[in-house]
Amino acid sequence: MAARSPADESKTLSVKQSDSVNGSGGANGTANGDTAETSGGESDDDADEHVPESTTAATGGQAKKKKKNKKKKKPKKKVPTVQTDPPSVLISQLFPNDSYPKGEEVAYKDDNSYRTTNEEERYLGNIDSNFLSDYRQAAEMHRQVRQWAQKTIKPGQTLMEIANGIEDSVRRLVGHDGLTEGDAIIAGMGFPTGLNLDEIAAHYSPNAGCKKVLQQNNVMKVDIGVHVNGRIVDSAFTMAFDPMYDNLLAAVKAATNTGVREAGIDVRLGELGEYIQETMESYECEIHGTTYPIKPISNLSGHTILPYSIHGTKSVPSVKTNDTTKMEEGDVFAIETFGSTGNGRCHNEGECSHYALNSNAPKVDLRVLSAKSLLSTIKKNFSTIPFCRRYLDRIGQEKYLLGLNNLVKSGIVEDYPPLLDKKGSYTAQFEHTILLRPNVKEVISRGDDY
Repeated sequence: MAARSPADESKTLSVKQSDSVNGSGGANGTANGDTAETSGGESDDDADEHVPESTTAATGGQAKKKKKNKKKKKPKKKVPTVQTDPPSVLISQLFPNDSYPKGEEVAYKDDNSYRTTNEEERYLGNIDSNFLSDYRQAAEMHRQVRQWAQKTIKPGQTLMEIANGIEDSVRRLVGHDGLTEGDAIIAGMGFPTGLNLDEIAAHYSPNAGCKKVLQQNNVMKVDIGVHVNGRIVDSAFTMAFDPMYDNLLAAVKAATNTGVREAGIDVRLGELGEYIQETMESYECEIHGTTYPIKPISNLSGHTILPYSIHGTKSVPSVKTNDTTKMEEGDVFAIETFGSTGNGRCHNEGECSHYALNSNAPKVDLRVLSAKSLLSTIKKNFSTIPFCRRYLDRIGQEKYLLGLNNLVKSGIVEDYPPLLDKKGSYTAQFEHTILLRPNVKEVISRGDDY
């Protein structure tokens, strides 16, 4: 989920960790949603076996033994070992004992190369087992859902259909449907699914009544967030169905991979932006006979991720800056880059769908009754995890727009309107989440797809 660059903001767009959230509770419990289980066939018929007559020694008479009823044992239900299509099997069933796959582990280099071989650093890198387990579980869910989405998304589908398909799959895999109070805070969506077409770079998700249909000539950014106990995996990819956009996608993917490769402990963020910019600007793309240089969108940036807070306190620019802030051991970063055939700068425009509770909100005497009620609902169901109008709809909220707008105006809830470059331009996005562990950099969201 994109962050506005600090210098471009008139107000902060980050949400910090809420003190009210303790991150407790597991994501591996019984699923609230459906899980796919298969079982062998079974019969309710009893097998009657006749026992032959025997001579009783004491009387010499014949006696019939009673029929014995032998009941067949019911076969045990088989635990699924492969994922279904669409995804519906709990990740915790596919990977028992929290044995979730690791991300791509990359050794540190140069002055930090000692960290990979130092015994103490290796030990420190593995002591927080819950942290790694939660992140790896969320990452595996992300991979399985997005790879299913990449196979199934086709022109002609509505954005509503695509968004619901992705989000319902995530909820089934984690076993938390988010319909009961507090369930979505334990695990589920890390933020609303972004489905951003053409010049829309970020923060668009369909609201109720949206009739938009994916077209053959669209370039769509798919931004998905998944969390387990507040540990958010943020990763995005771009889909296009016409090969004339291939260079645009290649430029942004290469730029993101450059950022991932060069990121590490003690790296200065402004210098990292320079590496990203050089890579992206080395590409150009011909669209309908016109050649466009690929420009990094300079006022959108990557960011740190904090528990229950998608936007932390550090920003990763896509261009060279004078920011001397260093990446540090223990940081979790979303390395995301956006490229454009337009101006290379975005502005807010259009109907808002993304919102998040501001944990540092001022104390305000709310006079709109619906705002008070809605605030309580948001705290109990989402805390500081970003949400959208569809999420309020699905938990039964009605006629909430007046209250929601009042909370935004009061600074209690932050709104995130769609971010657009100039009309007629095309934008692309790729993103990975990385963990700067003491002994190794783990690209937690890396997969076979990107």
